[in-house]
Amino acid sequence: MLIGHYQQQPANYKAFIPLPFPPQEGMTISPAIAAKHAEALYSLGKLDGIAQLLPDKNFFLLMFLRKEAASSSQIEGTQATMEDAIEAEVSPRSALPADVDDIIHYVKALNHGLELFKTIPLSVRLMTEMHRILMEGSRSTQNPYPGEFRRSQNWISGTTPSNALFVPPPPHEISRCLGDLEKFIHSKNDGYLPLIKAGLIHAQFETIHPFTDGNGRTGRLLITMFLWQEKLLESPILYLSDFFKKHQNLYYTRLQKYHSEPADIEGWLDFFLEGIRATATSAIEVAKEINQLREQDMAKLQKLGKASAETGIDLLRNLYQQPIVDVAKIQEWTGFTRAGAQKVIDRFIQMEILKEHNPDKTYSKTYEYNSYLKLFYAS
Repeated sequence: MLIGHYQQQPANYKAFIPLPFPPQEGMTISPAIAAKHAEALYSLGKLDGIAQLLPDKNFFLLMFLRKEAASSSQIEGTQATMEDAIEAEVSPRSALPADVDDIIHYVKALNHGLELFKTIPLSVRLMTEMHRILMEGSRSTQNPYPGEFRRSQNWISGTTPSNALFVPPPPHEISRCLGDLEKFIHSKNDGYLPLIKAGLIHAQFETIHPFTDGNGRTGRLLITMFLWQEKLLESPILYLSDFFKKHQNLYYTRLQKYHSEPADIEGWLDFFLEGIRATATSAIEVAKEINQLREQDMAKLQKLGKASAETGIDLLRNLYQQPIVDVAKIQEWTGFTRAGAQKVIDRFIQMEILKEHNPDKTYSKTYEYNSYLKLFYAS
């Protein structure tokens, strides 16, 4: 099947020009892909059900979001980690990698998109708004024109379009291509299975590559937004960037073959659906382990005196959303003096709930809820 063709451009290179999307003749889905879709959809439903049972659900969702932000940014070359981003939130003056800003901007962009989604649908307007937050004031090797479509030709790999691995459509084609994509996002009863549709939306967006910079991150944001729009997720808890990062070469290869002549759509969908299944299964295990860890640490706190236990439980709840803290943050949460806050931290260290984040630091110490953080790195 063809989803587009390479067309010679005046500057002596070929750019990919997408055909009207989706293809008028439709797409034939093999029994193997249909079966994989059913398996992925089952795993997604199971995750959504378990996620609703999590206490303080929004705190845990923030951690999944941070992990997505770190993984998606790392695909684009960011070296900073999720821990760096969390530490930057509590201690912005710490000696952290300069590119931690990439992760922070991604978190802001996704939160902005989720908030806007309450009033406007998933649309070109929403895409540009998320891109604006993602790129405005962020680290960039070129002017990313936050929230604006590119005005010049871009390309993937290579030093010029003539030796690039892939050259997306020229600027004058972007409006038409995104118009087709937006109509596809909102089409009903079109015969496309929902996760198939999510995979096609991401691949088609990456094929269009409408922005000067930030296309990969914006395109990955769309996946969760679409799943939420279709009510396949009650809460935005499934993020695929960690799977894409673990299989980064295959991710790029499958996307490249998606816009080949002919297009290997089935190969891309097979990879994408496996990502849904594997990521949902992993997140289910994390949700179970969160509950187990919570019960274990709550039991430790219940052994304290009543007043201490109440303070400790409130502090533990806050650690679910901010698992790296300093004395000032504990003061903010408890209203204690600096000495009182340090005493609470010392007690949490004795109970093996907190530990020093960087034992080599003498000043401006931070402390981490290590057992909790490890759950998100092991998944």
